[in-house]
Amino acid sequence: MPKAPDKSGHSFQAYFKRATSPLVVLRLLLEKPMYGYELTQEMKRRSGGSFTISVLYPVLYRLEKQGFIETSDSLTVDGRARSYYQITLAGRDYLSETLADYHMISSVFEKLVEGSEAFDL
Repeated sequence: MPKAPDKSGHSFQAYFKRATSPLVVLRLLLEKPMYGYELTQEMKRRSGGSFTISVLYPVLYRLEKQGFIETSDSLTVDGRARSYYQITLAGRDYLSETLADYHMISSVFEKLVEGSEAFDL
């Protein structure tokens, strides 16, 4: 019998998004400085709407506190303030190292579950 979807925020997908959100933000900022809404829209566009971060600003503030991003410009457009974020050298290094770790862990995980008779999916 199929399990009911987890609405508590403790699902695998919710944990995965929380863990990978900083990497997604850093990867997008590697291309160009962006403001918050622009980051959200780019995530939606690239993922076909399946990857969004409902609480983006805490991720941005944490990355800024860690020295991985910085505010490059603040502009007012149509009466609204836009803070543009850009990746720092430390952020580039962190992204490179962490993406390498991510690829290694993903590869190991795939090998663990690949062809396993223990899982009848």
